[in-house]
Amino acid sequence: MLKHQVIVIGGGLAGLRAAVESARLGADTAVLSLLYPVRSHSGAAQGGVNAALANMPECKDDSPAKHAYDTVKGADFLADQDCAEILTTDAPARIYELEHWGVPFSRTEDGRISQRPFGGAGYPRTCYAADKTGLYILHTLNEQAVKLGIKVYNEWAAIALASDGALNHGLVALNLQTGEIASFAADAVVFAVGGAGRIYKRTSNAMQSTGYCLGVAYKAGIPLKDMEFVQFHPTTIVGTNILMTEGARGEGGYLLNNQGERFMQRYAAKAMELAPRDIVSRSIQIEVNEGRGFPEGGGCVHLDLRHLGREKILERLPGIRELAISFLGIDCIEKPVPVQPGQHFIMGGIDTDKDGATILPGVYAAGECACVSVHGANRLGGNSLLECVVMGQRAGAAAGKFVKGKASAIKEAVLNDAAKKATAEVEALLKSSGKERLVNLRDEMAQTMTDQIGIFREDKAMREALATLHALRVRYRNVGVDAKHRKFNLDLLRTLELGGMLDVAESIAAGAVARQESRGGHSRLDFKTRDDANWMKHTRAHYTPDGARLTYTPVTKTKWEPEERKY
Repeated sequence: MLKHQVIVIGGGLAGLRAAVESARLGADTAVLSLLYPVRSHSGAAQGGVNAALANMPECKDDSPAKHAYDTVKGADFLADQDCAEILTTDAPARIYELEHWGVPFSRTEDGRISQRPFGGAGYPRTCYAADKTGLYILHTLNEQAVKLGIKVYNEWAAIALASDGALNHGLVALNLQTGEIASFAADAVVFAVGGAGRIYKRTSNAMQSTGYCLGVAYKAGIPLKDMEFVQFHPTTIVGTNILMTEGARGEGGYLLNNQGERFMQRYAAKAMELAPRDIVSRSIQIEVNEGRGFPEGGGCVHLDLRHLGREKILERLPGIRELAISFLGIDCIEKPVPVQPGQHFIMGGIDTDKDGATILPGVYAAGECACVSVHGANRLGGNSLLECVVMGQRAGAAAGKFVKGKASAIKEAVLNDAAKKATAEVEALLKSSGKERLVNLRDEMAQTMTDQIGIFREDKAMREALATLHALRVRYRNVGVDAKHRKFNLDLLRTLELGGMLDVAESIAAGAVARQESRGGHSRLDFKTRDDANWMKHTRAHYTPDGARLTYTPVTKTKWEPEERKY
């Protein structure tokens, strides 16, 4: 049995920031990660991180309060306003902290952190490091973790919590390098496991972004909140769905249809290409559906950067130029890039309070896997990295304070029982002669989610999707694992992941079927308007063996009454 006071699951931005804060408070802190932290998907974040620094000439009167209003409006008024204010009030301190730790932010001519416009923002407030912002922050936080001597368990997969219902006592994990199953005693566990994009077929998320660990928390009795709100990024590369940063439009890029029109004029005449992501994604899909798109990849539009000029592209957007050349053979200096919406972010997640605490004492969550809620029904670009560093810091602080100065209450018997149960499940999979295969179940799930719980939704298709997902969960009981070896058995790992993915996918579909309105990333063809009278509330999905049981909680309002979103 391995022991630490605080264990953080996940080595991305939120996880490392939580671990750093916990360690700074003196807690014995460790990170458990599926892969080496600097390979986490946070490194794929390109465009920037928001804070009301007011560094640019056009935003001298910007403020955290204005940033909070933009966040709440962008969230289609489903964000908890007290949490949005915490996010934006803490933002400047977190950015200056990162700067002092060594993040090489791009600069203005007088040496201040430069800021670019992003969608849904009233001011240019997105701090950036060319178009590799997430990568640079990730490496910088990893340096801080190394400096503090934080133990990192690389290539371990968390597979179960060890809870007695009243308190969590640690977790059980699979060592991918050896195949060993081990229990970790911990007074506090922080989930920082990222998103669930691989539940969908078209996603900008990396292969490790399966969301299965949300299922680990879910099965331990922790609700998932607002899972029906899924963000589709407007601009991903056709074919691979690799991200083309919103920073490309922030720097002045155009979206063009097959008639050469900047079609956003029809949908958001003032903001144009810098409307919030839900609006831009729907607009692109409408253009494609009505025959004004290009045929590649099942339908796309063009992202045109040519007018920005070679020098500006090489200085501020070198990464996306490299991606377009590598994956499409297109140099954006010379030609437009074909792009289409792809699943990008889950606004929902593990239900937490403003300090990352869940209903299970000793368990916390931060980053994309958590739902505070600061994003509501739609996240603004640049607020995701901000959530990682702000809420990562707060969750790490809460976990560190939870364990500080008190005797451990860990019950080894609870850990041993959890380890025995997890071991039995893994052994059963390895010995199974089941006829179902991982690849078939996973592909059907991803295609179902893409086709029926996508940008546009309607009741019949979603109910069919929910039935399909339930059937897949039943079929999963008969899944067989072909590879029987122990070391680096990815067949086993992916099969374990699939169980959690199906649970999470079903929570998304169940929430979407129930919510009879259109709001943010949840756009229904049969309920086309927002319904504040009946649906200004958060969805909470509770795990049962037969599927998600839904309850609802009110949205917290502090300053802003709901209004029509105009951009």
